[in-house]
Amino acid sequence: MTIYRLVPVAPADDPHWDLALNQGEVVVHAHSPGEARAIAALEEASYLAGQIPKSTTQVVASAFRDEKLYAVKEESDSEFEDAGPVRVLRADFRVPDNYVPHTD
Repeated sequence: MTIYRLVPVAPADDPHWDLALNQGEVVVHAHSPGEARAIAALEEASYLAGQIPKSTTQVVASAFRDEKLYAVKEESDSEFEDAGPVRVLRADFRVPDNYVPHTD
């Protein structure tokens, strides 16, 4: 498995950031760049909901899934080991001040 770093690439004034939150860099252990995006989005939604979300809307709307906002780079020299389960290895998710969690 591979370690991927998801890095924001759009400038702060890019209008796409109006639709999704910039969560900074996230490091993920995954099989592919697409899986790394999906795992980061799911973990972000889980963090915001305080549990694994029942709805997928938040996961689909995540900035991690938008190639205009985030690039996925393979880590060749990482502090993390290549072995292990698919998961987020490092993230500093934050909740916006005006965030209202969705309840299903």
